[in-house]
Amino acid sequence: MTLVVAQVIVDVAAYPVDRPFDYVVPDAWHSLIEVGSRVKVPFGPRNVLGFVVALQHETDVPMDKMKPVAQILDIEPVLTEEMLKLSKWLKQQTICYEIDALQAMLPSALRAKYEKIVHVTGEVAALPDILQAHFNKNGKANLKNFEKEGLLREVKQALKDGLVTVENSVKQQGAVKEIRKVQIESDLVKLTEIEASIAKRAAKQKQLVQWMMKHPGQMFLPDDLCREAGVTMGVLQSVIEKGAAFFMKEEVYRDPFTKEVAKTDFLTLTDEQATALTAITQAMDAQRAETFLLQGVTGSGKTEVYLQAIQHTLREGKESIVLVPEISLTPQMTERFRSRFGELVAVLHSGLSVGEKYDEWRKIQQGKVKVVVGARSAIFAPFENVGLIILDEEHESTYKQEDAPRYHARDVAIWRGQYHGCPVILGSATPSLESFARAKKNVYTLLTLKNRAMRQALPTVHVVDMREELKLGNRSMFSISLVEAIRERLMKKEQTVLFLNRRGYSSFVLCRDCGTVVECPNCDISLTYHRSSEKLKCHYCGYEEYVPQSCPQCQSEHIRFFGTGTQKVEEEIYKLFPEARVLRMDVDTTSKKGAHEEILDAFGRGEADILLGTQMIAKGLDFPNITLVGVLSADTSLHLPDYRSAERTFQLLTQVSGRAGRHEKSGEVIVQTYTPEHYTIELSKEQLYEPFYEREMHMRRQAGYPPYYYLALVQVSHEDVMMAAEYAARAAEYLRSNLPFNVSIIGPTTASISRLQNRYRYQCLIKYKIEPNLIPVLLQLIKLYRSEWIKKGILLTIDLDPSMI
Repeated sequence: MTLVVAQVIVDVAAYPVDRPFDYVVPDAWHSLIEVGSRVKVPFGPRNVLGFVVALQHETDVPMDKMKPVAQILDIEPVLTEEMLKLSKWLKQQTICYEIDALQAMLPSALRAKYEKIVHVTGEVAALPDILQAHFNKNGKANLKNFEKEGLLREVKQALKDGLVTVENSVKQQGAVKEIRKVQIESDLVKLTEIEASIAKRAAKQKQLVQWMMKHPGQMFLPDDLCREAGVTMGVLQSVIEKGAAFFMKEEVYRDPFTKEVAKTDFLTLTDEQATALTAITQAMDAQRAETFLLQGVTGSGKTEVYLQAIQHTLREGKESIVLVPEISLTPQMTERFRSRFGELVAVLHSGLSVGEKYDEWRKIQQGKVKVVVGARSAIFAPFENVGLIILDEEHESTYKQEDAPRYHARDVAIWRGQYHGCPVILGSATPSLESFARAKKNVYTLLTLKNRAMRQALPTVHVVDMREELKLGNRSMFSISLVEAIRERLMKKEQTVLFLNRRGYSSFVLCRDCGTVVECPNCDISLTYHRSSEKLKCHYCGYEEYVPQSCPQCQSEHIRFFGTGTQKVEEEIYKLFPEARVLRMDVDTTSKKGAHEEILDAFGRGEADILLGTQMIAKGLDFPNITLVGVLSADTSLHLPDYRSAERTFQLLTQVSGRAGRHEKSGEVIVQTYTPEHYTIELSKEQLYEPFYEREMHMRRQAGYPPYYYLALVQVSHEDVMMAAEYAARAAEYLRSNLPFNVSIIGPTTASISRLQNRYRYQCLIKYKIEPNLIPVLLQLIKLYRSEWIKKGILLTIDLDPSMI
């Protein structure tokens, strides 16, 4: 037989291992193994999961040193050739381990689950009595069970005595869902013989076989069969033992959709929509990898352009990927897509269970669906004939992954668009400055929708100066004009959306005597107060504690929480409008699976007058009865120490304003602010994107920020503050001595949150225009870190496109 060698990337994220290893493929598996399959391979003393990235007939490794592949986990490859190429590109672009890039492309169900299994070498009876009960018929038991019972010492002794062995078992986390069915014998002669052989006293069994003779070869769920035949499960079991039928398992998909959707027809396009669609379909027909920036005011009908462009790809027999920024948008978006394309739509986002994600992924891989709607990770949907990729609300920071591999979904979309020769649409009412600058330079093609689809006017926006409200003696969080507007809507039976701009601002607990703020013991950040559970929580490491009755520093009882949380606003609303029905949508109320959908559906059915929420309600909502939007605090995100704060505030205010008056009824927006003269607030009032873009670009040019410069962030952390500072200084020194003078290196300085999960964090910011040497220098720095610094407990991360600095 010819030699077949598999090159395998193993599931170990470590520097010396970040390359393929050669394994010999046993002769019997030559025809089974394929590039892109998962395998189990021996690595050191244990078996680990690995991905086959190449098959070849020769190797430089001596035959006696090469180990064989232990097991093939996939008959069909889980990774396509495209995904393997994409992982190499991601490794280079985001400076990550190749295994991290490969893992990111698969649903968590396909990732490895490592278990230690104890095997009995001889008879179970030879073991100490205390261990015997834990083993199954095959003489196997999970080591975890002994751990729970505190029996590890006994297992260790049995190991020494040679009575048991311990092996590593590699399993995947998700399993195929199967249901049990009853298959009736199809041979009538056989059924007649069985019926004749049953004694007369077993009347029910006789009755069941006679019923089966009327349904030969058919398949039923056991409960349905018993109900229809009028027998019990025991009778069915007896008849099956006689051979009249048998149990079989049938694979079924879990259904992530909680409700039925009525079919909808395509709408007639406006001239602007038609022009945009024509440009997109021409690129499709020419198989041109063109990136379109579809900029349209809120309510201009961008989704309808997406739907009709997807229809075009379906006619061509191709597939489409649609990304939405937040899981709260997925239910509404999915509904619109399912109402057009029915069963051809799959959905992928973090709100699904491991099993549901696995099933949706398998539907995509097996070609049973043609359209995927999902959050960031859906960009890796394993389609093999992509005709269109859409990023809705492309300006959103959630498209950037914050841990390895630190990719931006937009970059991956453009890479896949070039691979498949298909267009990419970036849609937004308020594009990111980087995207709009690229469109201005003709790197992207700009398509504009200046008018709302149904020709409605944009909502009237009133800006309320909260400083004046204070002068008038109004200390509440609601201005007089907002209270009157809400009262008017309640009388007219119209709906109101109240938006609380909470980015970078939370409810904290403070002692009014000594000024102590209750902080997380692991991170340098105040704990956030959650009214529903009466607990203080850290949103970074998960630490939680009950609200103290007295100050931990001075024991004063004058301790209370500050900040305007959604729960506090809700209480205020009930005080002002006891008759109002309020729905709250925030982290607390949407933590349960399907909660987003339930809240939005209830609001859509008119079961509430006011929807109160954080940024998850700012985008994508489209309800005809919303005529008032109130923004309670426009400034909180405006004054964050972030160079994008003005851009993000403008985007948020424009998006929120766009929720009002989208149908027949006209809309009104009331924005409460302490800085009404700021250009962001003035320009968002009229949804004037271009003037804002010009003004903000001028500021960016002066300060030397993107899009005029690229940024890279190098962060160093350690449990000892001195070590973190020392190695951050070493990293900065290394960069300064290896990069040219026109690259500016700022720092090292402490990170905005200087301690996280008990690690002190320092960072250096690299600003550059075009620097071909940057990636090689950073790779050398990583090599230095992985070979030496890591041993000292240092953690170094590099982000080539940081969304927060």
